[in-house]
Amino acid sequence: MRQIVLDTETTGLEPRLGHRIIEIGCVEIVDRRITGNNYHQYINPEREIDEGAVEVHGITTAFLADKPLFKDVVDDFLNFIRGAELVIHNAPFDVGFIDHELSQIKQESNHVDNICTVLDTLVLARKMHPGQKNNLDALCKRYDIDNSQRDLHGALLDAEILAETYLAMTGGQTTLSLGGESAQSDMNSQTIVSQPRTVNIKQGQLKVLRASGDELDAHEARLKSIDEMSGGTCVWLKESENESLN
Repeated sequence: MRQIVLDTETTGLEPRLGHRIIEIGCVEIVDRRITGNNYHQYINPEREIDEGAVEVHGITTAFLADKPLFKDVVDDFLNFIRGAELVIHNAPFDVGFIDHELSQIKQESNHVDNICTVLDTLVLARKMHPGQKNNLDALCKRYDIDNSQRDLHGALLDAEILAETYLAMTGGQTTLSLGGESAQSDMNSQTIVSQPRTVNIKQGQLKVLRASGDELDAHEARLKSIDEMSGGTCVWLKESENESLN
């Protein structure tokens, strides 16, 4: 499964008022693994940037003066996201801007959903944490994601942070340490401590300690919980089912 975590920065808040995209950042996830294959592009919007927007992202009109236009980078951008599931926080904002840009150059029938599906992590977060703050900073704090570099918004930085946050939201365990150190479980806001198993090596032989029936049942229940929270995309559960069929 290929997913693209996407974020944009813009000249203002409303494309219908002529505001444009000035930065696109994309992070690729394949089978719930961040691949390091990113897409990042600054764009000349051919207009001034609102002062309020500059305060948010720090990108100035002068900085963008020598950057390419959207029409010059659109093919590379669409080829990067084509066929993937886009993972976006507050998707209507970013998708609305991309659709507006596409409409200006009459590309792909003017709609992102003609080439991608979209998952809105803000909607997901509100379902998982009703009545709580669910902006990206709040989610980082909730899931112990380091966002200390986020003094200003940036499309690629925010996409990288959202990728880690999304995996934490939908996958439960985000860090695993050996030797009895703690691993964080996000699904129920609990801390799981990974206890070391004794491994005896004697005369070149390795003793294998197999999981008990209770441990296997607990593992299966955990996978089903992850599958439910991630909308049926738990790859480990699918592998487990395939193994049982074989």
